Amino acid sequence: MNENEAPINDLESIVPVMRLSVLDWIALVVLIVGGLNWGLVGILNFDLIGAAFGQGTSIARAIYIVVGLAGLYGIFFAVKLAGQRR
Repeated sequence: MNENEAPINDLESIVPVMRLSVLDWIALVVLIVGGLNWGLVGILNFDLIGAAFGQGTSIARAIYIVVGLAGLYGIFFAVKLAGQRR
């Protein structure tokens, strides 16, 4: 084996590694927080965002909007990820 060749068991040579941007990480964290909040609403009928910031307040609504935008970005991210796998 040549010094410049990747070893046989090098995963990066087989599967392309995707680097996540800061926006990708932010959207991922917001999606996780939003998903956990909806899980709490569904299981315990408890809205953590509403409890923390007040039901129907401007800040709570802004957080819900950010979670929705992160969901839309998640769709874009999934399409981008699928395109790199081909």
